Amino acid sequence: MSYDLAVIGSGGAAFSAAIATRRKNKTVAMIDRGIIGGTCVNTGCVPSKALLAAAEARYIAGHHPFPGIRTDAGPVDFPALITGKRALVEQIRTDKYIDLAAHYGWHICRGAARFAAGPSLEVSASGGGSQRIQAEHYVIATGSAPLSPLIPGLAEAGYLTSTSAMELGELPDSLIVLGGGYVGLELAQLFARLGTQVTVVENLDRLAPAEEPETSRVIEDVFADEGIQIRTRVTVTSVERAEGTMFVTLRHPDGNPEQLRAQHCLVATGRRPVTDDLNLAAVGVKTGDRGEVLVDAQLRTHHPRIWAAGDVTGHPQFVYVAGAHGALIADNAFDNAGRTLDYRHLPRVTFTSPQIASVGLTEEQATQQDLDCMCRVLPLDHLPRGLVNRDTRGLVKIVAERGTGRILGVSLVAPSAGDAILAAVYAIKHGMTVDEIADTWAPYLTVGEGLRLAAQTFTRDIALLSCCAS
Repeated sequence: MSYDLAVIGSGGAAFSAAIATRRKNKTVAMIDRGIIGGTCVNTGCVPSKALLAAAEARYIAGHHPFPGIRTDAGPVDFPALITGKRALVEQIRTDKYIDLAAHYGWHICRGAARFAAGPSLEVSASGGGSQRIQAEHYVIATGSAPLSPLIPGLAEAGYLTSTSAMELGELPDSLIVLGGGYVGLELAQLFARLGTQVTVVENLDRLAPAEEPETSRVIEDVFADEGIQIRTRVTVTSVERAEGTMFVTLRHPDGNPEQLRAQHCLVATGRRPVTDDLNLAAVGVKTGDRGEVLVDAQLRTHHPRIWAAGDVTGHPQFVYVAGAHGALIADNAFDNAGRTLDYRHLPRVTFTSPQIASVGLTEEQATQQDLDCMCRVLPLDHLPRGLVNRDTRGLVKIVAERGTGRILGVSLVAPSAGDAILAAVYAIKHGMTVDEIADTWAPYLTVGEGLRLAAQTFTRDIALLSCCAS
């Protein structure tokens, strides 16, 4: 069978490419060997954020700061929680993926795709049989999967991933999380707030190592307050399971060992691009050291009719990046648009509580690029929203270019930081300065107001900033 576009995968990148191509009145075939919808809706963003919201509701019931209000958090019916999560995932998958594909009218082929010379695709159906699919253009949008580190005994002991952890039949009484990045942080706090004793292990010197050091200090303090144990600057030397208990042995910088024990060990040390069994060499598609499909700025591989989108490219692993990739490829493949993407104002959010959100350069990155920068940090106890919430755990940090005042990067740690960071995205995209932000309207008693107050600290004494400072 022949199509204008054949897409391998069915996640955000694949759907975006298919929709954009169908809008050009082109034919599309989508091939997937798994569940329609890819990682985000099935095993990533949607289920994790749904469970995080549930865990936060339970935590607030037992730990809110407001006088005169009495609430309590009872035991968790974990199977019911997981059942509710599955129902939500199925609903969103149907509404936003399966029904959408039917609305736009492209062909979905269930099976494993493999490139053959031509190029063409050989698709092996799970129930047996195969078919050949040919297309004018092809998109590799197979996503990523949890990465397993090479730790002695880990594979033999068995471990949880971000996928399997959200499918457990019962709530663990204890959990060791390997990895202090955004996936590890979110799942650690999720389980801790449901009642699990959690320890987070990170081999670098702080949690959230890709963020500002001030951000790391806030989230480490929050985790400590919530009873989450932290081990940083350690190496995991071995993992073993004995009589239903996981034993994780660490080596500290001074050489001393430590052994942690828990019911489960969850590995959250990153994700790898999925290119298994695609037979890319047969069509001249090259991959990098991490297994990522190598593409140019327009997302074209080394073969002129084969493109790649989303996590499989090794580009930032966000579903909104994948969506942008798919639409870009449709324009470049069928309209010769020559479009590229600018990641300089790409935001990122970690959905802990408080949330971590950032955009642009950190102070360290700006220095590495030989930019003469100046920085200011506004603690959340200077933000009226934090005071009325009775929760001042957080900050706003602005990195600006000295002389011009142009904003290079912003970091927020606060409730709803993921929403408030959008203002900083616009500021960086359009080259705004700290003076311009300082003199721009900001609604009172919002987290977004923190961006304006932080900008004012570049030229004004923070001690003079009252709640109603103009």
